[in-house]
Amino acid sequence: MHGPDTPDIAAPPPLIFAGAFAAAAGAKHFVPLPPLPAAPSRLLGAAVVAAGLAWGGAAVATMRGARTNINPYKPTHGVVETGPFRYSRNPIYVSMAVMYVGGSLLMRSVVPLLLLPVVIGAIDRGVIEREEAYLEDKFGDRYLAYKMRVRRWV
Repeated sequence: MHGPDTPDIAAPPPLIFAGAFAAAAGAKHFVPLPPLPAAPSRLLGAAVVAAGLAWGGAAVATMRGARTNINPYKPTHGVVETGPFRYSRNPIYVSMAVMYVGGSLLMRSVVPLLLLPVVIGAIDRGVIEREEAYLEDKFGDRYLAYKMRVRRWV
């Protein structure tokens, strides 16, 4: 599924987040934890999802403006250092994690939150570490300098 000029990621990041969220949503029926309070959870959840969408949308727009691929199965054309990429080397994954938390609140369940560290670990090791090795090989010192300035997550 990957070519010679792409990182060898374990799986598409949206699939990792969505798959874990779906598994947790199903598991919540078997885990005897009380639901979160309805009104505050839903209101906060909607705000958190909206924030994640806005952050991710800004990151996608920044990548498009830099004329590089968003799809990790296609070659990267440059190191993007503007917009949300000034604060995180992976703002799209940050936005997915934020939306995951918002979805948990909307669902009024802590069960997906219990699985979130596993999801973050899978993204970190199965995706980000591989993308970073690819970017270091492809862009060398420019990427290394960026990596020294900007955190991986936030």
